[in-house]
Amino acid sequence: MSYLGDMTDAGEEGASEGELVVVTGMTGAGRSTAAKELEDLGYYVVDNLPPSLLPDVVRLVDESRGPTQPIAVVVDVRSGSFFASLQANLAHGVTGRRATLVFLEATDEVLVRRQEAVRRPHPLQGDGRLLDGLTRERVVLAGLRGAADLIIDTSALNVHQLTKRIADAFGSPSATALKVAVVSFGFKYGIPVDADFVADMRFLPNPYWVPDLRPHTGRDADVSSYVLAAPGAQVFLDAYLPVLTGVAEGYLREGKRFMQVAVGCTGGKHRSVAMTEEITRRLGAAGFESRAAHRDLGRE
Repeated sequence: MSYLGDMTDAGEEGASEGELVVVTGMTGAGRSTAAKELEDLGYYVVDNLPPSLLPDVVRLVDESRGPTQPIAVVVDVRSGSFFASLQANLAHGVTGRRATLVFLEATDEVLVRRQEAVRRPHPLQGDGRLLDGLTRERVVLAGLRGAADLIIDTSALNVHQLTKRIADAFGSPSATALKVAVVSFGFKYGIPVDADFVADMRFLPNPYWVPDLRPHTGRDADVSSYVLAAPGAQVFLDAYLPVLTGVAEGYLREGKRFMQVAVGCTGGKHRSVAMTEEITRRLGAAGFESRAAHRDLGRE
């Protein structure tokens, strides 16, 4: 982790020039992992920064490394009374940089398991239980979560998957492009809680009931052709894509640079995967920076 006396070289490939990324979120949700990946991407990273010092850090980096050096700061409840000033600093643009607020979260069950694994008490639990600390933390962070540009639920992510999410979000040199993640999932495994849109593909015929298709996935040409040729598939795509592109253009106008679309079927193997690939292709053809991910592929 980088600190004020140990700066990452500016201009490393993959870093976004002049970007300021503020990472916050729940204790145990992966802030340190996110910070390490940002450092690898060429960001100058400061951990556990009192938010009131944010303008000073930006000024020092600007003076010593130049305004194109990307910066990432990690802020959490250890910052105590300084924490409330973060929203004020970001809201008033006092740093003079384009700022992106990233909020990491996870379910209480997962956070408790992670904290117990490292044998650490929660900074807000006091004499109470770990869950009491998490409850207090959610209250403290509620305003920041609502203002976040990017929310990542790490409940089902391992270190490598979270690292990839951060790299996908901040590894591109494009500073203004909207990044759209289209994620397939299985309803029986739960709906992704960090999705901006959720589409249900269970209205389409299920390739699972076709013996020759059952072993394959929506990435395979035979399954994809079957799904895309099904009654209603093209009608859905032709109606849904204008909605997504219209919202995406609105996000750009409002300064939002991330959108996540979740596409579900029963098990996340056939219909949702094929439709996710097609939606991603069409978004790319429309000029949006889009990528496909398949959360539950391989779980069956």
